[in-house]
Amino acid sequence: MPAILFAQNPPVINSTVSGRVVDARTSENLIGATVTIKGTTNGAATDANGQFNLLTGQRLPFTVVVSFIGYKTQELVLNDNDIEIKLEEGANQLEDVVISSRRRQEAAQEVPIPISVVGGQRAEDAGAFNVNRLKELVPTVQLYASNARNTTLNIRGLGSTYGLTNDGVDPGVGFYVDGVYYARPAATALDFIDIERVEVLRGPQGTLFGKNTTAGAFNITTRAASFTTGANMELSYGNYGFIQAKGSLTGPLSKKLAARVSFTGTQRNGLFYNAHTQLPINDVNNIGIRGQLLYTPSDNVQITVIGDVSDQKPTGYGWPVAGVVPTKRAAYRQFNAIIADLNYKLPYTSAFERIVDLDTPSKADNQLGGVSVNADIKIGNGTLTATSAWRYWIWTPLNDRDYIGLPVFTISSGNSVHDQWSQEIRYSGKVSSKLSGVVGVFGLWQDLKSDPVQTEEAGSAQWRFAQSSTSALWKTPGLFDNFGIRTTNEIKSTSLAVFAQADWEVTDRIHILPGVRYNYDKKVVDYSRVTYGGLQTTDPALIALKNGVYTNQAFNTDYAQGNFSGQLSVQYKHSTNFNAYATYSVGYKPIGVNVGGLPTANGRVLIDLANVKPEYVDHKEFGIKTRPSGNSVLNLTLYRSDIRDYQTQVQTPEPGVNRGYLANAEKVRVQGLEVDGNVRLNNLTLNAAVAYTDGKYVRFTNAPVPLEEVGGEQAFKDVSGGRLPGISKWSGSVGSEVTTRGTFMGLKGNYFLGVDEFFRSEFSSSPSPSQYLNINGYALTNARLGFRASNGLTFFLWGRNVFNKDYYEQLLAAPGSYGQYAGIVGDPRTYGVTIRYTY
Repeated sequence: MPAILFAQNPPVINSTVSGRVVDARTSENLIGATVTIKGTTNGAATDANGQFNLLTGQRLPFTVVVSFIGYKTQELVLNDNDIEIKLEEGANQLEDVVISSRRRQEAAQEVPIPISVVGGQRAEDAGAFNVNRLKELVPTVQLYASNARNTTLNIRGLGSTYGLTNDGVDPGVGFYVDGVYYARPAATALDFIDIERVEVLRGPQGTLFGKNTTAGAFNITTRAASFTTGANMELSYGNYGFIQAKGSLTGPLSKKLAARVSFTGTQRNGLFYNAHTQLPINDVNNIGIRGQLLYTPSDNVQITVIGDVSDQKPTGYGWPVAGVVPTKRAAYRQFNAIIADLNYKLPYTSAFERIVDLDTPSKADNQLGGVSVNADIKIGNGTLTATSAWRYWIWTPLNDRDYIGLPVFTISSGNSVHDQWSQEIRYSGKVSSKLSGVVGVFGLWQDLKSDPVQTEEAGSAQWRFAQSSTSALWKTPGLFDNFGIRTTNEIKSTSLAVFAQADWEVTDRIHILPGVRYNYDKKVVDYSRVTYGGLQTTDPALIALKNGVYTNQAFNTDYAQGNFSGQLSVQYKHSTNFNAYATYSVGYKPIGVNVGGLPTANGRVLIDLANVKPEYVDHKEFGIKTRPSGNSVLNLTLYRSDIRDYQTQVQTPEPGVNRGYLANAEKVRVQGLEVDGNVRLNNLTLNAAVAYTDGKYVRFTNAPVPLEEVGGEQAFKDVSGGRLPGISKWSGSVGSEVTTRGTFMGLKGNYFLGVDEFFRSEFSSSPSPSQYLNINGYALTNARLGFRASNGLTFFLWGRNVFNKDYYEQLLAAPGSYGQYAGIVGDPRTYGVTIRYTY
């Protein structure tokens, strides 16, 4: 039974309900305890004084859920303001993880969705200040990036094309921050700013979220503005010149208006040395700011306005040659023979020497920002939410895509600018005592274009790499000098949707959850590229040689299509300790458009490859969520996804398609098993997750040959039965933290030691399976040791990749398929100290 706090005064309506949470035995303030109004998304955490503030229009009394790690979770009815809540120690009790992915506040263990939740403090303590770091805590997440634009974010190996990004395809993993959809994969490369919680939902989620998400979703919640003044500051320093500063300030501006301002900045020296320029490269130079206004004009209305800007300006990204593949081309066309003829030698023997030799200056300026307005209006037994947002992305790169110090490809600059406007309106709540759910409409409008032009240019050494015969014409002076292409393109996209999901409580134990979605997608594309430079000639033979490198291309697309998708889940709640569910869903991803260059055949541009078919997903899943005891959680998920017309990015030997191009694999299958759990034993917390993932091409009959088969009799091959790239059969993470009470320089608090281990088995790094482009499995160890004081001060020492493991995150064949491939090398051992203070 809930505890009742009796008051002398009658219930009143308050816009703010305050209180304090303390230890029942010592009366010490409990910092970071969670207080949530039961059945709502309204919650708050206690500050350094143990104080909490709840903004609500509900009449007192109402029930709140109060939880804190190491203490027994309480449900109690509040009848008055400014109350003191005493929590009893329950060293072997685990607190419920509260999420909002289904548009209402509920415990993660009760939701019939496989979901991983990482709290903001856990992410900060683990050094996971972006998604790339977060993947080490959630093994079902795969993120690969050679720079911000070329970011692949996948869940269970599905979502985005593996390798280099083609702007003409939609991501299959939704990325949401405070309810706003971020359309560009580059958004995931930015530092987290004041994160409260990250929820990773696995599997199709189109009936819950605005944009269709065929592989899963990231639902990120930032810390909200508060009517109680508070602040937190954090400063980290480490080796390689690592400096990271974070800060946040919140408080009231008036009786009904509160604000929050947050800042983050990260710098780190380059981890590689460019022998050509004699300067470091692959550094970090990030800055971000986020501001929020919270307006409560009435008890039932809450309006939040958020604006943010994040800017990255590294010196650029360059990658070393990791190896050379013998192709089926003639001996004089092999990479080693080519560079020998040009009197060139790599200045390193291993990519792990962290040396590169790049003759083109590198740049990777990446900026994102936007403004959103969110209104939550309590109507009846639910909440009407309207979210309006505008976001932008500006990408200004310069890359050396041949990976060596010769002028082969001297410029690779795919400048882009992106604007998006989104509007979501949804209602979530109870229809009756047995029926609840969410219904909504969503619109997304995007304009992505070259800014103003994208440039690819060859240099004076190109003739020897492109040489495909012994003709003396290849040596014609200046034939390929400064020969390039200027591309202008624009993609205007419209995505409109209606979605709904219900939760019907058939009995106390059985729930049926149907969901449906209708999507309308329209893309209007204009693409044009024009050659320039090189030797100006009318000689047909010389023109033919130049056309073998770059050609003029142009096309336009005006496509529109509607589609129904949906899901049906059945949930069986045997008890509060056992919850089983089964889900069947179908998903859809709209048409893709090749805007990175099209391959040619017999001198003809293959315009038929400009568009790739929509992707259809047939998904089945079974899960069990259990609490074997009061101090443990154990979950199991089995799933299978069958994808028709799978959208994939493939490579071609043509230099003019140096980012690869989009294609459809007829049928792909991904299936697997996931187990995760955690346990608390006195002052020791353990968590673990392991995933088995089996992904393969069931049918892909017209795939480009892998790198080692370039130059053979066939340019395409049947890779049916081959494995999908980027997927390890086995991956997992194990984390632990032990705490003990103590004092430090007169401060009371807890000492803590945390260790996180991430591992993954060997995986393919080539869209067409290759015997050479495979990456060995590896394991990484991260650790931290420090002290959390009860006054809000925390400091700790940390280390990442403690055992200094050398490993690759990705292998990328160079344009032209001459045999060399680059290695995206993982970070070496880093270490440092962090000081954090919360007021």
